[in-house]
Amino acid sequence: MEDLFQDIQYVKGVGPKRKKQFLRLGVENVFDLLWYIPRSYVNREKVHSIKDLKIGEKGMIKGKVKSVQEIKTGRGMKIFKAFIQDNSGIVQGVWFNQPYIKNIIKPGLDILITGKVKMNYGALEINVSEYEIMTEEDLAFKILPVYPLTEGLNQKAVRSIVFHVLKEFLPYYPDIFDEKIRREYNLCGISEAFLNIHFPKGREEYIKARRRLAFEELFLFQIGLRQERKTPLAEDYVVHKEKNDLVKRITENLTFDLTSAQQRVIEEIFADMEAEKQMNRLLQGDVGAGKTVVAALAMAKAVSSGYQAAIMAPTEILAEQHYKSILKFFKGADVVIALLTGSTGNAQRRIILEALSQGKIDIIIGTHALIQEDVFFDRLGLVIIDEQHRFGVKQRTLLSQKGDFPDILVMTATPIPRTLALTLYGDLELSVIDELPPGRKPVKTIYIKESFRDRLYDFIKEELKKGKQVYFVCPLVEESEKQDLQAAVSLYEELKNRVFSEYKVGLLHGKMKPKEKEFIMENFKAGIVDILVSTTVVEVGVDVPNATVMVIERAERFGLSQLHQLRGRVGRGDEQAYCFLLGEPKTEEAFRRLKAMENTNDGFKLAAEDLLLRGPGDFWGVRQHGLDQLKVADLIKDQKIIENARELAKIIEPDEQLLFYINKKFKKEDDVIQN
Repeated sequence: MEDLFQDIQYVKGVGPKRKKQFLRLGVENVFDLLWYIPRSYVNREKVHSIKDLKIGEKGMIKGKVKSVQEIKTGRGMKIFKAFIQDNSGIVQGVWFNQPYIKNIIKPGLDILITGKVKMNYGALEINVSEYEIMTEEDLAFKILPVYPLTEGLNQKAVRSIVFHVLKEFLPYYPDIFDEKIRREYNLCGISEAFLNIHFPKGREEYIKARRRLAFEELFLFQIGLRQERKTPLAEDYVVHKEKNDLVKRITENLTFDLTSAQQRVIEEIFADMEAEKQMNRLLQGDVGAGKTVVAALAMAKAVSSGYQAAIMAPTEILAEQHYKSILKFFKGADVVIALLTGSTGNAQRRIILEALSQGKIDIIIGTHALIQEDVFFDRLGLVIIDEQHRFGVKQRTLLSQKGDFPDILVMTATPIPRTLALTLYGDLELSVIDELPPGRKPVKTIYIKESFRDRLYDFIKEELKKGKQVYFVCPLVEESEKQDLQAAVSLYEELKNRVFSEYKVGLLHGKMKPKEKEFIMENFKAGIVDILVSTTVVEVGVDVPNATVMVIERAERFGLSQLHQLRGRVGRGDEQAYCFLLGEPKTEEAFRRLKAMENTNDGFKLAAEDLLLRGPGDFWGVRQHGLDQLKVADLIKDQKIIENARELAKIIEPDEQLLFYINKKFKKEDDVIQN
């Protein structure tokens, strides 16, 4: 087994110089090289005969270089030509401004070239886009791998090294799945998989190899995730058995009817809370879907069963929002509710902590302040984490450790495609509120260019005359935070002093003190401030039903998920709301994002589009989760494989060897995952 982790330097054909090149590609040892998956393939079965090439189309030919020629034009451009012959004729391969090519391509070499076919002064030419010098080893394969490269490495060298590694080291790679599992999940053997991912015999063999390696990756990822988040076995989990009709009374006092989706997820959560095991559930709901009332009813069940409940939010604004909402839901009930944040004064904090430890507080809502060492509960039975992606696993664990295995409900308004949710949260069951409350009008989203700004201002003035309120949101990213803040302040000054001078304009940004932020937000909620210019601190937790217009400045700089979150701040009342995406997208991807926002209000569709556009490494910051280390699995296409791998990971108890491979596969320190 140690052979698999032999330093790459000592592999045949590598040495100290090439080791540095491989290290730049993240390849440190034999194991890494086996998982160094080709980015594409050259299928030599698709090679044309020279006589069959069609002018104006792309062609691929294989032949022998008969002669070469270098031409220098009057404008200083260097053109290199290779005259290539196969059994049917001759074609000129042409390279523009690549003078080094003359040192590579020599007469007598076998070569494969791809490019657009032209007729130039009566001679057939291919403007070369890709080329391969063919060796005897290459000629033995119909399909050749094309690897990502770095300076100093070429395809020929990498192929040769990989080919050698497959022959010498593959026998040492253990198959972690026995024959029964392979048969049940339709998986080929591991050796067959590696051979056909690097040098596929054909399309069918490649598909089988890819399926096996994707399954293996996702299985290892899920096992690793489960071990990271493993809680010790407990004698007594919290079992919620209601002692009064608190849940019934709160449900009956609601001023609205629960949607069928809300009723479904409440049933799922209650079933978990009543079971003799710890609940670990992720509640997903699009912006405005009504997660807070679901959380309130779960807390009511906990309190009715004689336990305390805690809800932790990432920002003070959101914590305060929850506090006010929960107070309304429990109005008239004999339930003590408290708020604990970083802004809570020392004297008040001492009172809250003492009451909490004595069981005199039933529900506490707070920020990271809840996980401080001096915070103690009497009987913590339910932990709710809101906007889960803003917290790490560590914070979730710290809060749950304040009690004896309390039930855990994590919530997010950031729609996550099911495949990604199952991968990221392999230890959590999934509940989705996929229905908005009746009567809620979809926000009209319109992308406009900067040149239409004055017409936009005219529209906003009409809304302000009706007594409505408006958000202007400016981007704020770490790399250009200072300039971005200046831009937000400049916009505030412009709107306040020139464009909307007859209205009250407020400014909100992350550098302000908590008390200043709170003052501005309270004034906006109360209608004293008509227009709020803000950075993305309003992304989550701000609920002002009278705000009907949102303008997102330089919208092309935001991701789809963030744009959707921001849009969710309007349309929270009965009136028609509008979201204007003001920007000048310079790339096709940025333009597609803005058009996707125009076309749908469905956060789950947008999340899937975001994942498609940006890939799993960048989507929602998931690099921190190790998903960028998936070499084969595709989180969009491999939904069934993800579900099967997760299913198997739940019933397999990993041994030391398996944990060792997980550490190596995902580049974890040896002590990160322990059995």
